[in-house]
Amino acid sequence: MSSLFLRFNKGEHMAFRTDILTWSKGDLMETYWKVFFKRQNTTSGWKRDLYTVFLNRSARKHGGYIGKDAYLASRLRLPHGLHGIYISRYAKIGKDCWVYQNVTIGEVNGKAPTIGDDCLIGAGAVLVGDITIGDRVKIGAGALVCQDVPSDSTVVSQPAKILPKKKEAE
Repeated sequence: MSSLFLRFNKGEHMAFRTDILTWSKGDLMETYWKVFFKRQNTTSGWKRDLYTVFLNRSARKHGGYIGKDAYLASRLRLPHGLHGIYISRYAKIGKDCWVYQNVTIGEVNGKAPTIGDDCLIGAGAVLVGDITIGDRVKIGAGALVCQDVPSDSTVVSQPAKILPKKKEAE
């Protein structure tokens, strides 16, 4: 919040307006990420628990969930905020990944996906199980991924099927 006021004092009124609108929608997650990486790097049990309480409350406000033991190599790029995103506590995600709304990175029998660097996961995609997603992979909106994906690949879901309108005689 202090960076908002620094910009305003410098006379950048449009940047201030944009920041205020982003903050009011709940998409400004600077504090969330700072605390997330402090929790990820701490060894103290009680500090970890305290960070987890804050993160759980904040994630609930944003409408998403990132598991307490999930490993993120860097801050996720969330164009729509944390809205509808579920990331298992067993997931491992590389650097500079983009995750759109309503994505599920889930677990099966305590095992979750390992995602490489520079990946893009489209809206509504579901990744489950003990799978490995390579580097620079693009996963399309609505795709269900439950097998390994090699680096530099694109994954898309089934094409939409158009059902013809039933005739009255039928």
